[in-house]
Amino acid sequence: MKKIHKVNRNQLADLIFSKIEKNKDTLVKQFQYSKPEIGFFYLDDLLPEDIALKIFNFFPKPVNMVLKKSLRENKYVAAQMNQYDSILEEIIYAFQDIRIVTLIAEICAINDCFPDEKLYAGGISLMEEKQYLNPHLDNSHDKERERWRVLNLLYYVTPNWKLEYGGNLELWPNGLKNKQITIESKFNRLAVMATHNKSLHSVSPVVVNNKRCCVSNYYFSNSPLQVTDSFHVTSFRGRPENKITDIILQTDTWLRNGIRKIFKKGIKENPHYYNKEK
Repeated sequence: MKKIHKVNRNQLADLIFSKIEKNKDTLVKQFQYSKPEIGFFYLDDLLPEDIALKIFNFFPKPVNMVLKKSLRENKYVAAQMNQYDSILEEIIYAFQDIRIVTLIAEICAINDCFPDEKLYAGGISLMEEKQYLNPHLDNSHDKERERWRVLNLLYYVTPNWKLEYGGNLELWPNGLKNKQITIESKFNRLAVMATHNKSLHSVSPVVVNNKRCCVSNYYFSNSPLQVTDSFHVTSFRGRPENKITDIILQTDTWLRNGIRKIFKKGIKENPHYYNKEK
């Protein structure tokens, strides 16, 4: 695919910073209101529409991404960004601009916040019809297990996406026996959520013949968000209606956590990160 545009991460960062800063007071209130359970905020119309559309139009086809399919999840992901059009790498790293990191950390009242240049579990994702992400807690640490994962930044770029299409972010602050909070994967929306030992979340199954595209970043800190936080691998549960799946996934999490206590990087190292030497 020919690279025909000139937009770069600094230009994108300027636009993103300006939009967030302009709405800072509202976003602080959003986050503080939800902080006792799972802190989050979202901001619509993040970028000029033509740029958001350009990002969507240059998403790779599923065949050129990695399919992650199991009881835990069913989605396409990619982190080796030099294999795709440059605008995708530029938008990812725009969110790692120090001004944006600092501003979002201030909104969320986090003292120290660091982006992840290696894109460990980050990058881009795509979901088609019947794909999903079951309820889970994100892995607690970065690739080297040196810093705590504290924030998820999810930027949605599929035009004309509707709530009834599925593929929406779901927060379960009161557990799976209680109703979830649904954040629509609306076009040109940035959603930011806290990650800690109680930030159970999921992506509802996509129910239409369309692709739900997302740009993901994760911020880390030297300290966990809650004093009760502890190390854990990505820990999956079944949806409330899937009781047997829930039992299987809880057992799976227990086994994987046990392995990681013995082998720091697991029996096999997670390949989902950006290896810039390739």
